[in-house]
Amino acid sequence: MKLKRLRDLREDADLTQAQLGEKLNLPQRTYAYYEKGERTIPPELLIKLALFYDVSTDYLLELTDNPQRRE
Repeated sequence: MKLKRLRDLREDADLTQAQLGEKLNLPQRTYAYYEKGERTIPPELLIKLALFYDVSTDYLLELTDNPQRRE
């Protein structure tokens, strides 16, 4: 499943795949696979991304259009 929001959020933050991969301790190629939907994102990484962008995991997975996290 291709997650367009991952790319949109990364670009909105003015980050390259390599820069974000570095922040997440991942090779650029691995991150690119996740962004393109060629690999399933592990739950731990999904949580890291949600915290990094300050959005909900449901928003990243495109299950909602509301980016706010529940407290």
